[in-house]
Amino acid sequence: MKKMFFLVIMAIMTLNASAQTDNQVAPKGPQLEFVMQLKVTLDKAYSVGETPRGRRTIIPITGGTFEGPNIKGTIVPGGADYQMANGGRTEIEAIYCIKTDDGVYIHIRNCGIIRTGNSADGRPSFYFKCAPKFEAPANSKYNWLNNSIFVCEPSMGGQFNGIVLNVWEVK
Repeated sequence: MKKMFFLVIMAIMTLNASAQTDNQVAPKGPQLEFVMQLKVTLDKAYSVGETPRGRRTIIPITGGTFEGPNIKGTIVPGGADYQMANGGRTEIEAIYCIKTDDGVYIHIRNCGIIRTGNSADGRPSFYFKCAPKFEAPANSKYNWLNNSIFVCEPSMGGQFNGIVLNVWEVK
């Protein structure tokens, strides 16, 4: 009797495992909604040199503009992009402020990774993604920036003398 019960339980477990494997569908990923494009002007980069963690480079932020469907303004001079390069990988942390057209200051800390190298098939590859975090006044119409996750990547090419970053909200 015990043997029969054991075999029935094993058969049910096997059927359930098979059914779960056959019915598994990859979950739908999050949606992205465009928020803004920043056109950031930069000063000449300088380097601290090789440190125990890698090569430290600082790129001063001198200004620029930004615009999106619900926000527009200028980039406040005085921030910087702090980079730490080690091999084919660079960690970036840009810290700066923006000022909206209606006079609201918003702090940004934009962290990310730049990676160069070769893909699995040996071709050159380039990866540059960041996750900006916004700090807007809680009593402003921009409070929504405080309550979401954002991602950004640069626009490559073009004639702009600086860096152009496109920002999306993860929905």
